[in-house]
Amino acid sequence: MENHHLAGQFLDSITEENCRNKGREVSQKALINKLNSINFHGGHVLITLSHRRYPQKITLKAAPQPCFNAQVDLLWLEPEAVQGKLKTYEFDHLIISDGLKLIVVRPDLVGISPQGMRILLPKMGCEVRSRKTQRFPCLPLQVDVIQNSAHFKGVLQDFTACSFAVKLSTVAPQTFNWLNPNEPVMVVLSNDTIPLFGGECHIVYQNWEQKTRTVVLHIQRQVTPRFKTKEFRSPRQELIPSPNIQFLHPLTEKKIDLGVINLSGTGLAVEEDLSHSVLLPGLIIPELQMTFATSFTLTCMAQVIYRRPRSDDPGETRVICGLAILDMKMEEHVNLLSLLQQVNDPRSYLCNRVDLDALWHFFFETGFIYPEKYAHIQAKKERFKKTYEKLYTESPRIARHFIYQDKGVIMGHMAMLRIYSKTWLIHHHAADRTLSQRAGLVVLEQIGSYINDSHNLHSSHMNFVMCYFRPDNKFPRRVFGGVAKYINNPKGCSTDDFVYFYIQPDTTLGLRAEGSCHVQPTVEEDLVELSYYYEHLSGGLMIPAIDLEPGIESEDEPDEEFSRLGLKRQRLCFSLKRDGELQAMILINLSDAGLNMSELTNCIQVIVLDQDNLTRGELMAALNRLGRQYFESDKIPAILYPVKYAKDQDIKYDKIYTMWILNCQNLDQYFKFCNTFLARI
Repeated sequence: MENHHLAGQFLDSITEENCRNKGREVSQKALINKLNSINFHGGHVLITLSHRRYPQKITLKAAPQPCFNAQVDLLWLEPEAVQGKLKTYEFDHLIISDGLKLIVVRPDLVGISPQGMRILLPKMGCEVRSRKTQRFPCLPLQVDVIQNSAHFKGVLQDFTACSFAVKLSTVAPQTFNWLNPNEPVMVVLSNDTIPLFGGECHIVYQNWEQKTRTVVLHIQRQVTPRFKTKEFRSPRQELIPSPNIQFLHPLTEKKIDLGVINLSGTGLAVEEDLSHSVLLPGLIIPELQMTFATSFTLTCMAQVIYRRPRSDDPGETRVICGLAILDMKMEEHVNLLSLLQQVNDPRSYLCNRVDLDALWHFFFETGFIYPEKYAHIQAKKERFKKTYEKLYTESPRIARHFIYQDKGVIMGHMAMLRIYSKTWLIHHHAADRTLSQRAGLVVLEQIGSYINDSHNLHSSHMNFVMCYFRPDNKFPRRVFGGVAKYINNPKGCSTDDFVYFYIQPDTTLGLRAEGSCHVQPTVEEDLVELSYYYEHLSGGLMIPAIDLEPGIESEDEPDEEFSRLGLKRQRLCFSLKRDGELQAMILINLSDAGLNMSELTNCIQVIVLDQDNLTRGELMAALNRLGRQYFESDKIPAILYPVKYAKDQDIKYDKIYTMWILNCQNLDQYFKFCNTFLARI
């Protein structure tokens, strides 16, 4: 048995006379159709019984059977709750509820029993508007209600867009006296696999049963930000035609279909009728589909982050709900961002199918492939072409390219590779200034917009972005180096200089250095020592960004993604030691030719720790041994940190590269600097 909290508050005094004043009349024919609809959908009606001696009413649930005339049979949903009640209670009226309105019916009673009842419908019923927002029946989901360390468990009963009813139970030594109705509670709704809602609520109603208790909770916050608030937000686009979203509501498993008002790479807004609103602020939607003019569909996980009245609706009959994209397959997110970037600028392309002949022509014309670089790659040019065909035509999950072109002519280009578990490498920035003065800036803006839209998604694997630039290259030094100076916090953005040189094969080095130092696979203690050393010397982001943090084993290594594409990406870690003391860390980076034209993804990376005692001969002997073991070429590229060691040991190097790393949580500061910098150009 259940005292129904929705009906009791204003039905006790309804009579035939004042019923007409509260709402429109409903014909017998319409009543029959509504009851048959309830039967078809497996729903129920409410039967109100009045105590024979006292002014007390109870409300029970009953299932209407198919009816074809005024005679209706109803079966109790909880027959055990009726036992013993029929001697002290008598039938009063029938309530038909659609969650928004109540229809009060006073039929003639034909018969009543512990199994059900038979009635004759009157000529008219009375419709009473009960609430502005419909209350919906729902799945019996698990509810956790927590207040001041008291934890109550319950089952969801029904909900509106701003409140829900929960049936709670207690476990000794708990009592309902522990639940203070004047204090807020923290509520978590969940299904068998994931939480669906979590937030602070106020108790607006509770009955006073002892073993279980029905509590109505009102959601306190109508805005529930999912991510850190950003000053530089993704622009919202109003598309024509506008897409629709469809999803199974997680609380009812009923299909919902709503039109999208505006859309960005991080979220969207939809409009609902106030009376039938189903989107609770904070609600997580595990699987939401966006359909674009029936031509293609994108699927994501989303969360309702706000609900507010539409400002241009004086009748206050509509609400706007904003949803944040929590996660999305990267291929589908790229499709979405590609569409939005095209809407913003038809000449901006993200991961489009590129004419590779045009791209190679662009690289040579812009001087991106200069004579010295071509001398290095020309012997492997066929392998380069195959690598680029895979990266630019097969839409891989580990590569992104950004192209600014007009009428098929490429004017600007930039690319990214997911080279570490949570870090993307920005490279291949080139522009043809004879065709466009802004092409280089546009692709830089494109890549910034992409990172801003993507980094919060788990599937993007993007905690950091990095690049290498030469300090004597004016533009990247002013942009990327300028960002680091502007942020002025190495945990937000860091720069570390490496020397770049080629290891020349020397079979005698190993004999001369024999017995002094030895190479062994890196162990946990070595990573701890490395982290201490780097923190002392730099304090930057290199250790977490390139997967050298001690105690963390990544489950998202990109090697498998490269392998799926038929490409190679492998990283091996070795420690150079003397008498157990760590002298240097040597990282063997193996990848396909041309993955990065400067071979920064296919080289030996060295971090020297003992700058005072490790000699050039000892280091070069170790590099030669490892180089002969893992590289086919006689000319093996290497980068070494710190620069001071290379200079002190008179190691001949070709150039210096700065490793620039940005923590994606500092994007606002990145954009602030870029806006100021670009305004001066």
